[in-house]
Amino acid sequence: MDIQKILTKLHISELNEMQQHAAEAITGSDGDVVLLSPTGSGKTLAYLLPLVQLIDQSPTVNGQCSPQALVITPGRELALQSHQVLQSMGCGLRSTACYGGRAAMDEHKVLKEVCPQIVFGTPGRLNDHLDKENISRYGIRYLIIDEFDKCLEMGFQAEMQRLIKSLPGLQRRILLSATNAEQIPQFVNMSKKGTLIDFLPEEEQTSERVTLYEVHSPQKDKLETLKLLLLSFGDESSIVFLNYRESVERVNSYLVEQGFTTSCFHGGLEQRQREDQLYRFSNGSANVLVATDLASRGLDIPNIQNIVHYHLPESQEGYIHRVGRTARWDATGRSFFILNASEHIPDYVEGNIENYLLPSPSEEGLEVRLPRMATLYIGKGKKDKLSKGDIVGFLCKNGGLKADDIGRIDIKDRYAYVAIRREKLKQTLHLVQGQKIKGLKTIIEPIH
Repeated sequence: MDIQKILTKLHISELNEMQQHAAEAITGSDGDVVLLSPTGSGKTLAYLLPLVQLIDQSPTVNGQCSPQALVITPGRELALQSHQVLQSMGCGLRSTACYGGRAAMDEHKVLKEVCPQIVFGTPGRLNDHLDKENISRYGIRYLIIDEFDKCLEMGFQAEMQRLIKSLPGLQRRILLSATNAEQIPQFVNMSKKGTLIDFLPEEEQTSERVTLYEVHSPQKDKLETLKLLLLSFGDESSIVFLNYRESVERVNSYLVEQGFTTSCFHGGLEQRQREDQLYRFSNGSANVLVATDLASRGLDIPNIQNIVHYHLPESQEGYIHRVGRTARWDATGRSFFILNASEHIPDYVEGNIENYLLPSPSEEGLEVRLPRMATLYIGKGKKDKLSKGDIVGFLCKNGGLKADDIGRIDIKDRYAYVAIRREKLKQTLHLVQGQKIKGLKTIIEPIH
């Protein structure tokens, strides 16, 4: 497997120091590996690149269709995202993602069709497939636990213990985290010759590229303050963090009423809704994501400029993960604490905190800035033999678009998402009404 070809395909010039160390440890020994590195430093590639060199590329192993590696994640978003990263590498390995919120029977069909060498999934769903023998346990040699500190929190312990004990051929374990867990539970059964790769900064709590601000709200209800703060950002990409689902819904509804284009994200949404909302935010069709801390882990969305703590983080660890959404790789970012008269910044927050002056509500030119893109839903996908080229050709020929009017395209099994320039949305929807794509009638509609 030519790693340089993969990096070129991903538009990466070279591995960073942490990734180089991880590659050497994983491919250069047969022991277990624990990798500690800050959020946004590239841990997914750090284990996937060496893993593709270790996996047997043949269609089956000993004549059996059996996965060789399980990647356990604490949430469905990280499972799906990691699966997509592997596919984007173009390395030829087959994979699928398994998680709750959709029918296990549908996943079983995909497992039989794809015959994956790597399966990404959440602990409960993976146990379900192993119990039903939808996934053969006997060929699994590599176990990767991403964000193991979260996976091993109370509530995951029993699922994890049962899963690990059910893998008779397990040879190696790779554990990854952005925080330093106090200890690794004994049932993970790490070998004594394991390697610890610690790239966590000794004193730096958050990236030095993140500037911290406090914003004072004259009212206990912070909605008006939040509005002015977001207005001061213009069209910059921002996440507003709250601690409760109901609060997310309330704040999101208020912002929409004020004219902002937002995405709303929390654990109470259906899986399709969550995918829609994240996609709109990541492709530039919404410039504000209103979310619980579910969005603070595992979401690799580039170019997020502002983190807003509408509710104060409930723990130091939660704070670190929130702020880790910005200033990823070499970018800079800002973190804002909105405080009413009874609140103060938690003692665990380190660094110089500046006072942020809000604009006056009557300031001239202060208005809601709309995002540059909008998202189309197309009701056909990979199963219908639809390609990105088909979509671009259709939208240019039938929708009156030029190639540079079209942004990110993601094609799922049965549907596709396409980002197009917002000012072209109405025209495009009008022109494609009733048109067939590849001779197929389909639904084409905006995602709001």
